[in-house]
Amino acid sequence: MTAPTLDGLLGSAGVLVCCGSGGVGKTTTAAALGLEAARLGRRAVVVTIDPAKRLADALGVPGGLSNDPVQLPADGPGELWALMLDTATTFDGLVRANAADTEQAERILANRFYHNVAGSLSGTQEYMAAERLHALHADERFDLVIVDTPPTRNALDFLDAPGTLAKFINHPLFRLLMMPTRRGLRVLNVATQPILRTIGKVVGGDVLADAVAFFQAFSGMETGFRQRADEVIELLQSDTTRFVLVASPRADTIEEARFFAARLQGSDLSVSAVVVNRCTPQFGDPPTRRPRNADAALLYDNLREMRATARAERVHAAALLADPALPVDVHTTFVPTLPGDVHTMDALLQIRGLLFDTPA
Repeated sequence: MTAPTLDGLLGSAGVLVCCGSGGVGKTTTAAALGLEAARLGRRAVVVTIDPAKRLADALGVPGGLSNDPVQLPADGPGELWALMLDTATTFDGLVRANAADTEQAERILANRFYHNVAGSLSGTQEYMAAERLHALHADERFDLVIVDTPPTRNALDFLDAPGTLAKFINHPLFRLLMMPTRRGLRVLNVATQPILRTIGKVVGGDVLADAVAFFQAFSGMETGFRQRADEVIELLQSDTTRFVLVASPRADTIEEARFFAARLQGSDLSVSAVVVNRCTPQFGDPPTRRPRNADAALLYDNLREMRATARAERVHAAALLADPALPVDVHTTFVPTLPGDVHTMDALLQIRGLLFDTPA
């Protein structure tokens, strides 16, 4: 079976996740994929989990992006939208969607534990990224979601976050905290008083009381959260979700790319396409002899150096493509380096052309 090209992925996928280390042009690639998807007639939304404003810069959005999708000009019959993940806003929306009524939602949202701590707990951002992805995939305005992951080794933690949440909800301590107020406090006092006393000394009694109140206000919502987590897991593991690995042809970033490929393989997922970005162009052969003219000699030396750099880059890229975590026939696109960064729509259109109009 022939590996899908980038065009093929844009035409068939429901979700495209761009992953890779920082500084390799991942955000620009995600934005360019969105542009091409719109040109092909898709209704695409590009979402960045990265708190930096690179996506807004690449798309030429002067006021920046928010958690709500913003429609942008598109060259084609489709549509292009973009947004930046806001963890707190997404969490608030999830609470409102699963609460039994407005009173329960407001009680949770006003809780100091929720307001000050829950949004910064380990794994919260990753789960909210997965939740936002799920919500966008279900949004009838869009038929393709393109995700720009953050530039860290933990960029793919959102793959595990829904499962972690489901395990937490099934934990006995969580069920204990979810008991009705009177019975719950009585059981906590008898069964876990030493634990609570220790925790209270560390975080303070008021904080502990807020935490207990938060979980008890959460009563009845755990089923909805668990079901949603299961749906997110199913989406991430489905055939409609594909992963594009972005790298640059340097030893360190190639090693990071191999880490991401192995990370996906460890989750029973695979890379669908590779983009090797910021490659040194392969120029023609230099003259057989070094010119005697000083200016010509400098050009000659520069050409030889760039050709050597290009050869070294191809060796680095070959190590990535030979990695056992990647499919043998994975589609690969080499994108040459540009004179400057991509901060305008015109520059982004140029990247789109290099991705899709230049043979791999």
